Amino acid sequence: MSQTLHFIDSSSLAFPPLNQALEDPNGLLALGGDLSVQRLYNAYSRGIFPWYSDGESIMWWSPNPRAIIPTSTIRINKTLKKILKRQSFHISINTCFEQVIELCADAPFRIDSTWIVSDMLDAYKALHQQGHAHSIEVWQDDKLVGGLYGVAINGYFSGESMFYKANNASKIALVALAELLQSINVQFIDCQMTNPFLEDMGCIEIDREVFIEYQTKAKQIKVPDDFWQPRYLTKMI
Repeated sequence: MSQTLHFIDSSSLAFPPLNQALEDPNGLLALGGDLSVQRLYNAYSRGIFPWYSDGESIMWWSPNPRAIIPTSTIRINKTLKKILKRQSFHISINTCFEQVIELCADAPFRIDSTWIVSDMLDAYKALHQQGHAHSIEVWQDDKLVGGLYGVAINGYFSGESMFYKANNASKIALVALAELLQSINVQFIDCQMTNPFLEDMGCIEIDREVFIEYQTKAKQIKVPDDFWQPRYLTKMI
């Protein structure tokens, strides 16, 4: 069956149906539009996310299968268990979102050029200011050594990127996020697409239709008013 790539009308926030996403490249749904807060919120509410390189048109994706980490079965290996037991890290929420996303963009482990281009940085900072994008930060000796950020719509959290400056710090951020979400009965973290790091943390792939069912339920979970307020978690991890 032939497939057609859709181009977004900048005057409309609408996206094509998810089942019209391409099979190759997997999940490419549309090109164009902008990165306004309204369009990004509309995209994430439907399980769509932007991903493109500098100099390219904005690309919108909905891959099949979809990668998730069940919060109750996140994998903690022996080394990480020992690190967590030492309780040498502090965790905070939304205390320095801009610093986290900028460090994610410049993470030294990235082999290719970053996809978190300047327009993306500005867009997610604006999304954060509107209360839809959030960061988890990992501190050691008062230094920011790891973290992640993503987009949340009620109980649905879509992880975007992470960084580390100390060994295992990004893993600690992911574990902290899983514990935080599990505290309000959120059952999964949306990882979008899998990779070896996420697989080591317990990431699995599910059919896109199943993912949308999960996402719909997660969006119905109302979070406490102070859930994402900037703060240090009382528990050291």
